[in-house]
Amino acid sequence: MKTLIIYYSYRGNTKKIAEMISKRTGADTLRIETVVPYEGSYNKVVDQGQEEVNAGYCPEIKPLSTDLSQYDTIILGTPVWWYTFAPAMHTFLKNQNWDGKTVYPFATNGGWIGHTFKDIKNICHGADVKDGLNVRFDESTLRTSVKDIENWTDKIIN
Repeated sequence: MKTLIIYYSYRGNTKKIAEMISKRTGADTLRIETVVPYEGSYNKVVDQGQEEVNAGYCPEIKPLSTDLSQYDTIILGTPVWWYTFAPAMHTFLKNQNWDGKTVYPFATNGGWIGHTFKDIKNICHGADVKDGLNVRFDESTLRTSVKDIENWTDKIIN
């Protein structure tokens, strides 16, 4: 069986980390995209994101072309939106069969991880959800050390 990285990235930070992990692990990658992209100023999107998280809204996402049954290990990457995973990740997570999967989550954020990893564990019924990686950014500047990312990634491949 193989490893798959599935991520949602609004500003590119989560994509950057997914690419780093893919390069180190050789895992396949799959990007989640919303049918209707978020548009407007950063603050407008933040406000919209807060409304969506509070309402439990799950935006429609574009169809994914990968058969998850071909993978036993899934690395999930999401930005933190109001202390949890992004609504697009919510849409994806709730519609999957997680039985027998091993899940390694990572979350990019500006300093407020909230209950993101607990929420992932709760929604991935049947999966063995491992300790997550909290990746800090200041805008687009990575604050978590590359060594910390590599050490976490090495736990997946060893």
